[in-house]
Amino acid sequence: MRNGLFVLGTLMAWLMIPTGTHVRAQFPLPPPPLPPPPVLDKLDPLLQPRASLLSGRSRVIVRARDAASLGAVDLLIQQVGGALGRQLSILNARVADVPNVSLAVLSNSTSIKRIAMDRLTIGANARTAATVGAAAARQQFGYDGTGIGVALIDSGVTSWHDDLTNAGIPGTQRVDQFVDFVSGLSAPYDDYGHGTHVAGIIAGNGLDSGGARAGIAPAAHLVVLKVLDGTGGGHISDVIAAFDYVINYKDVFHIRVINLSVSAAVFESCYSDLLTLAAKRAVDQGIVVVAAAGNMGRNSQGHPQYGAITAPGNAPWVLTVGASSHMGTIDRADDTMAVFSSRGPTNIDRLAKPDILAPGVGIESLSAPNSSLYTSLSRYLLSGTVYTSYPPYLSLSGTSQATPVVAGTVALMLQANPTLTPNAVKAILQYTAQADPAFDWLTQGAGFLNARGAIDMARFFAAPADTPYPWDSTWSGQLLWGNYRVQGGRLAPSTNAWGLDVVWGAATTAAGQNVEWGVMCPTANCDGGGGTWSTWGASCSDANCDMVVWGSTDPHNIVWGSSCGGPNCQSTTAWSSSTIDDMVVWGSSDISDMVVWGSSSYDDMVVWGSNCSGSSCEPVIWGR
Repeated sequence: MRNGLFVLGTLMAWLMIPTGTHVRAQFPLPPPPLPPPPVLDKLDPLLQPRASLLSGRSRVIVRARDAASLGAVDLLIQQVGGALGRQLSILNARVADVPNVSLAVLSNSTSIKRIAMDRLTIGANARTAATVGAAAARQQFGYDGTGIGVALIDSGVTSWHDDLTNAGIPGTQRVDQFVDFVSGLSAPYDDYGHGTHVAGIIAGNGLDSGGARAGIAPAAHLVVLKVLDGTGGGHISDVIAAFDYVINYKDVFHIRVINLSVSAAVFESCYSDLLTLAAKRAVDQGIVVVAAAGNMGRNSQGHPQYGAITAPGNAPWVLTVGASSHMGTIDRADDTMAVFSSRGPTNIDRLAKPDILAPGVGIESLSAPNSSLYTSLSRYLLSGTVYTSYPPYLSLSGTSQATPVVAGTVALMLQANPTLTPNAVKAILQYTAQADPAFDWLTQGAGFLNARGAIDMARFFAAPADTPYPWDSTWSGQLLWGNYRVQGGRLAPSTNAWGLDVVWGAATTAAGQNVEWGVMCPTANCDGGGGTWSTWGASCSDANCDMVVWGSTDPHNIVWGSSCGGPNCQSTTAWSSSTIDDMVVWGSSDISDMVVWGSSSYDDMVVWGSNCSGSSCEPVIWGR
């Protein structure tokens, strides 16, 4: 009865409220609106699974739609709880640390073009110079890299090394600029030791060894950009920032070459990866970007494996270097493939790589006292021929060491002919390379580096009317143009394939003209015999240029075999076992045993760096 009276009383009280009095019913508030679903196309493959996480944060690179949108992007990042990092002007981008729950909101912004994980990077010569022919070219022509600036993106450089002294200015080093993207310090240093070793391969003058351990271009000047810490690790945003610096200061320091013995894993196409796109910006400015192929040529069972080229070496506009071994001699006849060197094709895009091989086993170059490598590999330290307070040299192996051999060679080529473009440089290096029939094209690229031949061809390109066309029967005489091996022609300096608007491997220029490399030879050896000469280039057999006729004798697609339907057959032909003659090199019906795609975990973010470890990468001291 009391409950009934209570209800009745409550109802009567409500009815007695004067008219005009406002009463609000106490209903629960509606839940906040759910965030919009992420725009997955804007997120790279590493970030897509993180967009569904309700906790945690990610270090990312946020690319704005254009430069004018960057301010709005910065504001949005802060509004969703993110912390701003370095601006990357080269890509209209910002490094940021953001909550994973904000990725959906960010990806829905019309001001944002792309969001990518700021993934990890890692640091991937007396006999060397003689083996590749650089020493002979220096002696005959006097080329030493004078006037050429080489940007070294690595772990830094030691504060002083006798082999980097500037002959013209006593008491100075040929390090024109040092920029630290890791700790922001102003004075040169190298707490890892990798960059110093690479610097010596490019530009050491051999002062502490009586010239015996001089680099390839011993008078070149260096701009050293530190992106790796004392453990050899880093982030791609720092590498992108280094590219940005090079482009802004290329004219000040006469930078024509970038050496990247640093690399990262491949998780997306080179046409969308921010690291490879930054490299393209440099190439578009006429700078030759030389990068390591990586050191994943063998799997954990010690068997050869394909498909482990690292970024940015997976991009067609980059000159990608694998490693060979000179076997401790200057005789090219005993050179062989380094077993650790990564093979093509590239992940995602299925492009043929590497471009060329250079010595990368037991390379003796500069040491950085008290660095990580100096301490951990002390048994591979080497004395010089003059007194020094520490062993000034160190022997290391890896594609990290092969890459600066090529970068130094490029410096000599550019000294011989400053007008060469990145495409012309790559074409000359491939055409003059010395191929070994024991290795397939996805292992050796166009062949073994021939610096002397490359410099001879660079000289011809500079003055074709006054210089005899250079030719040697040991040259490959071929280009790996995209996925096609084209041969049977002579390179010509005035053809459109060398233009800055032409992407390596394309069938046409930006203006729609068929790409041309030179002229077809009337004889097998291009020795100038009689017959009819014709254009050496590509032509389209349909309006959309989906089917290309590659103007060459026997133009095999070296990734997909001799039969190919569609441009590079990226999705129309199944993998198969075949012979080297057919240019397919898997040699196994079980692709999983041979190819490393998909073998790394997104969570672990495994880096296929150019840092070389394991027994196959053990440094060598020749003759000991």
